[in-house]
Amino acid sequence: MKRRQRRTVRIASEFARKERAVLHQGDAYSFVRTLPSKFASLIVTSPPYNVGKSYEKRRPLEEYLQDHGSVIEELVRVLKDDGSICWQVGNYAKNGEVIPLDIHFYGEFKRRGLKLRNRIVWQFGHGLHASRRFSGRYETILWFTKTDEYVFNIDPVRVPAKYPGKTYHKGPRKGELSGNRLGKNPSDVWKVLSKDWHSAVWDIPNVKANHPEKTVHPCQFPIELVERCVLALTKKGDWVLDPYAGTGSSLIAALKNRRKGVGCEKEKEYVTLAKNRIKQLTVGKLKMRRLGAPVYEPSGREKVAQYPSAWSRRPIRDNPYRSGRLQ
Repeated sequence: MKRRQRRTVRIASEFARKERAVLHQGDAYSFVRTLPSKFASLIVTSPPYNVGKSYEKRRPLEEYLQDHGSVIEELVRVLKDDGSICWQVGNYAKNGEVIPLDIHFYGEFKRRGLKLRNRIVWQFGHGLHASRRFSGRYETILWFTKTDEYVFNIDPVRVPAKYPGKTYHKGPRKGELSGNRLGKNPSDVWKVLSKDWHSAVWDIPNVKANHPEKTVHPCQFPIELVERCVLALTKKGDWVLDPYAGTGSSLIAALKNRRKGVGCEKEKEYVTLAKNRIKQLTVGKLKMRRLGAPVYEPSGREKVAQYPSAWSRRPIRDNPYRSGRLQ
């Protein structure tokens, strides 16, 4: 029997409910204003951080927040009553001082009646190195809901439990299994997804040079980061919206899991990349990390890096970690 060939999904440039994928090139505010009210079940995005990347102009913080506030006003309008917004941001530095964007954005959402359900810390292993402060290795996701009645499906995103056979040690259920057979809640710190706590390194890495999803975009959204939001906060057939779509990771996460995706991106280069990636997804050729895959699994054949002989002459008496004094 012949196998049915996959067909690439049609990618529309304007929104229509009959479409599965919509990707518009243009300004986020102008596009979101054209969308119908209360249609999106999940809005998940990572807006520009005001750090002066090629696709943005660095502006005073007040002006930056005011512009995003106008977009947020429209996003609240298009969000369903049981829907969620996941707003992923990092920090930027000004004159050596770190500015935490999530703290500033919290007020923009709160003033519009949304309720913060989690401030999720996304920790990753690689990033820019600092010399006058600790190197930053996390960003945050603010998860807001419009009402108290919202979609939350924990089972699809459970992670392996560290002690799956753990039992109640007291009370009427003493001796019974206390965990869930599907795994545990991943918590609000998204890093460790342990099967073997002492060997494999499990987390959601940011997209750097050796990441299979890497494109020319300097701040690319990893698909699996969005997938966790999509699986937990939507149902099959729901609309997922990303007003700053970049290279289309949010739309890919939606389509991959039988949702519908709509996005907007002002840079033509990234729109072209996003469309190509979506087409590759639908024919099974897109390179991407599997959800929950280990970042690194020791093979036993690794070469151990040698400590440079030039460094061994340097005194370590003032470092308790190196001198052995730390208890």
